[in-house]
Amino acid sequence: MTLRSRILVLLSALAVLAAVALASVLHASARAERRDHTQAGGPKVTPGTVTLTAPGHMIFRNMAWGPHRDELTTVPVSAPSGPRTASGVKCLRFYAAAGTGVCLQAVHGPVSDTYRALILDANLHTRARYDVPGIPSRARVSPTGHYAAWTAFVGGDSYAGTNFSTRTAIADTRTGALIPSLEAFRIIRDGRPYQAADVNFWGVTFAPDDRTFYATLATKGSTYLVRGDLHTRTVTTLHSNVECPSLSPDGTRIAYKKRVKGLPKDAPWRLYVLSLRTMHETPLAETRSVDDQTVWKDTHTLVYALPGDYGADLYEIPANGTGTPRRISVSAVSPAYVR
Repeated sequence: MTLRSRILVLLSALAVLAAVALASVLHASARAERRDHTQAGGPKVTPGTVTLTAPGHMIFRNMAWGPHRDELTTVPVSAPSGPRTASGVKCLRFYAAAGTGVCLQAVHGPVSDTYRALILDANLHTRARYDVPGIPSRARVSPTGHYAAWTAFVGGDSYAGTNFSTRTAIADTRTGALIPSLEAFRIIRDGRPYQAADVNFWGVTFAPDDRTFYATLATKGSTYLVRGDLHTRTVTTLHSNVECPSLSPDGTRIAYKKRVKGLPKDAPWRLYVLSLRTMHETPLAETRSVDDQTVWKDTHTLVYALPGDYGADLYEIPANGTGTPRRISVSAVSPAYVR
């Protein structure tokens, strides 16, 4: 092949690559534009006032395409699939309790996005801001509203694989003091101090005493439920094969996702509930793989997200292993209940 031919081949290849890149950009732009238009048959969403102290309401991230996509919206608990009231505040992950909210946001830059955590008051006004070192994944607020926690991916983007790392932080919403990573806590595993370079934490859930929390600890290819102590800065392993725990309102049970042998690597989980008194596990009636930190609607019912046509849909199921899953809301994620 002559030099002229090689140059022509190279130029042709560059032209093809440029055309592919342009087509990708145009496709992404068109898709983003479609997201700004309300989908046919989707939920009705209108702007209005949203507060974290209106009893009997569920607040969540609206994922329905349209001008209010990604905004915090609210519906009555009695009508979860009904018309939504949108707040104007956008979050990737959200949770609230006792009039305090935590909102994990993307900050869009010219080259790449960065992320932050906002502590919100009852009227969704920002009280504090914190940098988040990666893609937001989980968020929780303590029952008193005095603490907020969040988890971010800092390597990889899925709990299903093994090539990921997380950072989990806890903030005191009263003083602003921040624990930037639970990896600084002392670990007690099987009654003995434990150290390892590969330790990761995620999925904090708080007890109402402003001291105790539960979370997932991962190390050496295994995961554990740990009980944490904010006063002594320690975590203690309680049970194996537990991810994304969620403490029941009465403080007696942990709902979580568990890896089950024989399931596909990209869909490895089933939902379980663990008694903290007996350590007995109860499998729930949901047979699909759930990659979410469940929320207790009340002491008897769990709510969680599964993939849907426009991001995710919310389902509920009894916490005692009976019943069948029921979809309660489409195009929604990150629910919190105002009790």
